[in-house]
Amino acid sequence: MSSAQARNSPPIPAPSTSSRSPTSLSSRSEKSDSPVGNPAGTEDVAAASALLLSGAKDVREIIRLVQCGVCSRILQNPTTLSCGRSCCQSCIPPTYLRTNISWPATANRLYGFECPFEECKKEHAIGDCSVDVTLNKVLDIIRTAVEQDREATLPQNVSTRVVTLDRWSVAGLSSMEEKGVTTQVIKGGRIVSTYTLVENGKLDYKCEVTYAAIGATEEEVTEGDVAAFTSLKESVRTEMDCQICYALFLDPITTSCGHTFCRNCLHRTLTHSEHCPICRRALSIQPHAPSGSAPSNRRLAKIINGFWADIIAVRAQTVRAELQAELRGDFDIPIFVCTLSFPAMPTFLHVFEPRYRRMIRRAMEGDRTFGMVLGSATTSPDGRNFCEIGTLLRIVNIEFFPDGRSLLESVGISRFRVVRHGTLDGYVVGKIEKIDDVSLADEEAMEISETMHGQGVRDFIQSRSNETSTATDQDPPQQLEEANVLTVQDLETKSTRELLEIGITFVTKMRAQSVSWLTARVLAVFGDCPNDPALFPWWFASVLPVSDEEKYRLLGTSSVRQRMKICCRWIVEWEASRW
Repeated sequence: MSSAQARNSPPIPAPSTSSRSPTSLSSRSEKSDSPVGNPAGTEDVAAASALLLSGAKDVREIIRLVQCGVCSRILQNPTTLSCGRSCCQSCIPPTYLRTNISWPATANRLYGFECPFEECKKEHAIGDCSVDVTLNKVLDIIRTAVEQDREATLPQNVSTRVVTLDRWSVAGLSSMEEKGVTTQVIKGGRIVSTYTLVENGKLDYKCEVTYAAIGATEEEVTEGDVAAFTSLKESVRTEMDCQICYALFLDPITTSCGHTFCRNCLHRTLTHSEHCPICRRALSIQPHAPSGSAPSNRRLAKIINGFWADIIAVRAQTVRAELQAELRGDFDIPIFVCTLSFPAMPTFLHVFEPRYRRMIRRAMEGDRTFGMVLGSATTSPDGRNFCEIGTLLRIVNIEFFPDGRSLLESVGISRFRVVRHGTLDGYVVGKIEKIDDVSLADEEAMEISETMHGQGVRDFIQSRSNETSTATDQDPPQQLEEANVLTVQDLETKSTRELLEIGITFVTKMRAQSVSWLTARVLAVFGDCPNDPALFPWWFASVLPVSDEEKYRLLGTSSVRQRMKICCRWIVEWEASRW
């Protein structure tokens, strides 16, 4: 019904007394769209009841759960973006070639788009976004449930008069109304009528509504909506189980391949595998999966809290208790205080001390892993005489001698920080936390920011160079060479790929000069110079004869780019004969 028809229609019956006021619904909507502070809801079972949606009072909020925040229609091929928000696949803006990104620069990250949500507006790589498998199944279930409810109410000749209020009307600012108040009569109860409005594109995502029953009493319509909502929840519940723990999603996180898991479950999986547990696609999510770099699926979190906040509260309590029990448990890793080790690089050890013989034997009986840290000349206030950051190693080969000594080959798995430590049979044991890099999106944002900052400086220098090109051509070769000397300041604005090229060029030159630290034996142990910025710093630190204090800096970094700049600074200082 058009706005003109609405003005000529019969007087509007009083709205349903069971409906919450538009103002309260609007406030609740604004909160639901704010950044998810605790996607798991609340652990207070009593407080969880406030999050539960009611088929009698929260019809608008129920339908908003399946409504696209961009086009305001029912979600179609819902795609969850890397910021945790979901929209229709067709609502994703046109993609463009991303600039100032040299690493990882894979095919699925070369193109991106600006987030269509005003709250975000960040750039997303297309490789980080896929159709949300779980949300897509949930939408199909809800669509089927609404169709069944619509068919059930048609023979009863039940209709609903829906009054749509825009956000200015809800706020009481009638003079600023954009579209005014519109009224439409739609077959079916309140759930069906609201869904129909959204389906036909006649209800903006931010608009609120009031209802009036036609052909039935308010009590009858409310009873039907409650029954429909209860049935809908039961149907949707079948698709809300994590495929790792087989329990209701707790703090759901959706991967770039579109599959969803509990954050804690995915965290445990990524500690030993970089692939999706369902489709085996390689993931770029860091193993720790912090909420800052891997936001929760906001839409699924709102559905879960709206439908089963009480159940999820109990589950959150259980999970927290399990984590606290783990923290109170024994130390989880034996620690070898000896030398520096790096991820992906081999470490060879001659084990002869009795305490470390016991440690290695127990590691072999377990998962063949242990921690390696560098000893410290000073003792910290907590009694620690070693550096707090180390590398987790896995034994790949070991040879025992008759007298109990052993030679072992291990490879670095990941970095860690010692949270607390103790001793067991003479060797150190510790409780550790894993150290992860920032997300690829943050890595790319860092490169864009730093290279674009230097772009203006380079353009200015180039223009001055062109102006004085004639004079430069007449300069002696020595002056030209000095003008092209790389400085530490220059490194800040180089692209990650350019930093890698600086490193590879230096290694190639040193090999041509047959330096002692790049002999065939060294290369046989650590391999040839890698062409990957993620691996180069660890390899370079393993072969370059710089101090352990300098190499140790790499272990505490949080990005590939940071490590490449450190390595290139070593090169600059080496070239200047400062080592």
